[in-house]
Amino acid sequence: MALQLYQRYLMREAFAAIFLVLAAFLALFSFFDLINELRSVGKGSYQFGHALIFVVLSLPGRVYELIPIAALIGTLYSLSTLARHSEITVLRASGLATRDLLLTLFRVAGLLALLTLLVGEGVMPFSERAAQELRSRAMNNVIAQQGFDSGLWVKDGRSFINIRTATPDARLAGIRIYKFDDGAALESVTEAREGRYQQPDRWLLSEVVSTRLQGDVATVERQDSLEWRSAVTPDLLSVLMVAPERMSLYGLYNYTRHLLENRQKTERYEIAIWKKLIYPLAALVMVALALPFGYSHNRMSGVSLKIFAGVMIGIVFHMLNGLFSSLGVINSWPPFASAAAPSAMFLLAAMGMIWWVERR
Repeated sequence: MALQLYQRYLMREAFAAIFLVLAAFLALFSFFDLINELRSVGKGSYQFGHALIFVVLSLPGRVYELIPIAALIGTLYSLSTLARHSEITVLRASGLATRDLLLTLFRVAGLLALLTLLVGEGVMPFSERAAQELRSRAMNNVIAQQGFDSGLWVKDGRSFINIRTATPDARLAGIRIYKFDDGAALESVTEAREGRYQQPDRWLLSEVVSTRLQGDVATVERQDSLEWRSAVTPDLLSVLMVAPERMSLYGLYNYTRHLLENRQKTERYEIAIWKKLIYPLAALVMVALALPFGYSHNRMSGVSLKIFAGVMIGIVFHMLNGLFSSLGVINSWPPFASAAAPSAMFLLAAMGMIWWVERR
């Protein structure tokens, strides 16, 4: 069905304001990111050019995070401007119902939700991984150490694997493999100086020392090289370079399945999966939250106050998203509830405000 003239006008004004706000936020956050990266310039071979590329590669992640907030502030600004010029009043006097105005704004939010999904699944995971790999290679950093001084720990079936360093070029150093039998008794310990990924499910270990335990007898065997088959792959290790919220759904699903198969905790990644599914819909909640502001106007700095209110609401929404994710992991809340709670709270607030405005 063809859009009516007022719908095209409202959508054009809303999109213009939203993308202007988004561009301003991207410029601001990119500047802060660059300032933060300057602290690392000079470490290893990390130079100013690397910092610039890192910031550019981080932009899709920023776009993904900021679209709902930009939708709130941009819609709020456009509606406030229209209200200040009495255009909203004219539309309502002409018979425009709140429901029709809200559905028009939902068209805008729907396109923004689609953009959020495309950026979050098609661009952000790859650009974020490329940014972290660039930084790690230039600074000679490891992929992750999971908070332990002894390095990275991974469970693979009945084996516990300790990796001192894991670099983005599919190379491991300082490897120890503790293998247990069905009775949870230590069966063998394999140490290797280095491991390189050769083909699917295989690593080539060098300078290997294997200690096998049989009752009270321990036998030691030394080998120049050893082929090691494992479910641990460079792709699995690279997951640890990227925050769960910036991974793709496919990557999150695979890593969560690996954790489940090894009977490890998955709450953090299950919450991230639900957040990836729900977060694009936050744009609809934000435009609904902005709508009541369009029904009032104040020619004396009213728009500035509303923009400030929008910024504060956006900050609170962003903080609550992180807070509920952490609380969900700590308190073992249902992943869906932890992911959906902030959006649900803001949706209820929007419905309450619209109801209050309609009764005036």
